[in-house]
Amino acid sequence: MKFLLCSSGISNPSIHDALVELLGKPIAESNALCIPTGVQPFPGGPSHVYRFISGTTSSPMCGLGWKSLGVLELTALPSVKPDDWIPAVQETDALLVWGGSPLYLCHWMRQSGLADLLPSLRPETVYVGTSGGAMVATPDFGGASYDESEPLTGSDKALGLVDFSVFPHLDREDGIPASPLAEIEAWAARLSVPAYVIDDQTAIKVVDGNVDVVTEGHWKRITP
Repeated sequence: MKFLLCSSGISNPSIHDALVELLGKPIAESNALCIPTGVQPFPGGPSHVYRFISGTTSSPMCGLGWKSLGVLELTALPSVKPDDWIPAVQETDALLVWGGSPLYLCHWMRQSGLADLLPSLRPETVYVGTSGGAMVATPDFGGASYDESEPLTGSDKALGLVDFSVFPHLDREDGIPASPLAEIEAWAARLSVPAYVIDDQTAIKVVDGNVDVVTEGHWKRITP
């Protein structure tokens, strides 16, 4: 797989161009599956899910003019025959993984069977993760969570699809108070891998293990 790990979706032309480059073809010729699961445990979860799927968020992932777009709700997959959903994942060009609670999202990636499937996907498949959706691709969260209840799991272990961690929303733009830099550095100190601290105008592109920062904003790399 290829990766585009974002703080706030496809928020500027540079990140949009990086997505098209990773796809290897226009978005209008590409198929995608979106995963809204991470926001389900939040207050107003259903409305957050709708805004994501309908492409009406401030930095949309779904409303980009995809050739086709499907919804993969992870909490439903344990009750669905694998043969009825696995081929769709194997054939898609992009997985659009929305944010929310990284612990909840990671739990359901494992419970659904998607976590086991991801390493076997085609090399050209693009994993596009935003906020919590980016964090689950890393080796661990370092105790970071955006949901105080931490439903179903308290584990800091993520999927380890890339070899660094991500802290999104540096100087965040959505009106929620940003974490102080000292707090972010304390978070990074708990990690066993380097961390990229990125703002909402930055994304991390990974191809064959090679990491590139795509940005029209601010970011910082912290080594433990």
